[in-house]
Amino acid sequence: MTVLEQLKDFKPTVIFLIKFFALYLVGNLVYGAWITSYYPRPDPVTTLVTVQSSDILNVFGWETKAYEHATKPTTYIATPERGIVSVYEGCNGLNVVIVFLSFLLAFGPYNRKLLWFIPLGLLVIHLSNLARIVLLSVVTVHLPDFLYFTHKYFFTAFIYLFVFLLWIWWVMKLVKLKAHEPAN
Repeated sequence: MTVLEQLKDFKPTVIFLIKFFALYLVGNLVYGAWITSYYPRPDPVTTLVTVQSSDILNVFGWETKAYEHATKPTTYIATPERGIVSVYEGCNGLNVVIVFLSFLLAFGPYNRKLLWFIPLGLLVIHLSNLARIVLLSVVTVHLPDFLYFTHKYFFTAFIYLFVFLLWIWWVMKLVKLKAHEPAN
């Protein structure tokens, strides 16, 4: 059996991987161009995420405001006494959205269920990202020695876990859909 004959068994997987990486690459190129177009100011999504995170902290009794840096593409959440966190473009959740969408669009199928699942997934990712920034603010104030670990590892895993669970949900939903399709 030749290598090409052996690869035929993996054709669907190879096609999925090619689609996924192509979509991910294109998504990141478009995202990079979009982010760069706002330089030296922060992009609107980063500003929105920062303002919403500050609003959530205010709901929980913290007196905070969101500020844009005058000369850098970053925003801040601050109390009247001090700054709490800096929110850069990488914190806006859009790169996570690109990974999420790349998987769904590469995996398929393209149907009505996908059209409702995508906005639901985007909402879950956005809310988990807001929770991540709010919790990082709490860590910054109450456990500053743990900020690096929680930011770099714990909350990165936190948001990607939500994406992974959404993917699992989609694949399981797809399996159920296929089980109910009439046989040809």
